[in-house]
Amino acid sequence: MSIFGQPGHDIRLEWGEEGITALGAECAVLVVVDVLSFSTTVDIALSRGARVLPVRWRDERGIEAARAAGAIPAGEWEWSLRPASVLTIPAGTLLALPSPNGATLCAMAANAGTQVLTGCLRNARAVARMARVLAQGGPIGVVPAGERWGVDVLTDLGTTGTLRPSAEDLLGAGAIVDALITAGAQWPSAEASLAARAYRAAGPDVGAVVASSSSGKDLSQAGHMRDVDLAIAVNSSKMAPYLDEGVFVDVTPRR
Repeated sequence: MSIFGQPGHDIRLEWGEEGITALGAECAVLVVVDVLSFSTTVDIALSRGARVLPVRWRDERGIEAARAAGAIPAGEWEWSLRPASVLTIPAGTLLALPSPNGATLCAMAANAGTQVLTGCLRNARAVARMARVLAQGGPIGVVPAGERWGVDVLTDLGTTGTLRPSAEDLLGAGAIVDALITAGAQWPSAEASLAARAYRAAGPDVGAVVASSSSGKDLSQAGHMRDVDLAIAVNSSKMAPYLDEGVFVDVTPRR
């Protein structure tokens, strides 16, 4: 058992592809967090009754396989990785959604043989509740995706470019860890505790922090402030996106 798998803790946290590798073999559930934009786009698409098939970044074979399965690849219609683009996606749509961070990590996590959720600020509480149900007392790993410096092409080992830990994914992961602790998890790792502390420290200003982060400014300066606004609507959603045979579906209990 590797020390980097954070043994002895019921909530664990590590970043990016290496985090999937470190936590995947030991956690009952992995929660991939990519606030700007993959996880937020999945949340909104599922709230509209669509389903999402995550595809590794620039994986042409993956896109062709998704198309053969009846999925519509992002960009072929008006739907894309941007959260605002899926606000009117029709119910029943199967959207193939590639991204260099969230989608790629979700595909990696599925290959690790663990159950996979994707979470963000919008659905932190709902995802935390479902993670506890799925884990059945086992450890839960939270994996903030971060960004990549110089993303270029997909290799067999993942995307090129080094990891850039991002404020928005730290806070999104912290929101989920905080919700897990509130729900009764008792032994978060130091890494998980720090993320929860960051989220709590931001308090009601968490949205402003994300908007003023490098990633938030990058989107807003490109004219995509609507995407940022959708991403910072903390706990506005009850979606719990679960990867079922390679496709994200909502598994939120209905009452």
